[in-house]
Amino acid sequence: MHLTELIEATVVSLGYELVDLERSGGGLLRVSIDQPSGISVDDCEKVSHQLQHVLTVENVNYERLEVSSPGLDRPLKTLAAFERFAGCEATITLKKPLDGRKQYRGMLKAPQGESIGLEFEGKEGPAVLDFTLADIDKARLVPHVDFRSRKQ
Repeated sequence: MHLTELIEATVVSLGYELVDLERSGGGLLRVSIDQPSGISVDDCEKVSHQLQHVLTVENVNYERLEVSSPGLDRPLKTLAAFERFAGCEATITLKKPLDGRKQYRGMLKAPQGESIGLEFEGKEGPAVLDFTLADIDKARLVPHVDFRSRKQ
């Protein structure tokens, strides 16, 4: 079983969504998880313990495991993520430039089949970028934090 499939199966069996998986130098394995109600430290600990067991049993070579929430600037990698965050602000970086431009920032539209839309401010006013998952190099939510609404 491929590493991504192994980790996703473990995370999903615990009731979470695998948002991102990254392997980097020094043997670091970084896993981002989510669920509709958000992620707590206890959630990360639960997934971390289960993954350590599974990775040991499957003889996966790694030095360090990090399990965390996706953060405010959550990466968007699946059609389901684009569907869930339709109406939210995002930045999209395309693999190939479109009209000489690779980076766009705007409001996500719900996917229509394989096609995803992003409403943005173009040179001549409002415009829509239509793209597919295959066109994307990176896609992330734009963080919005409102410190005024915090209860004291």
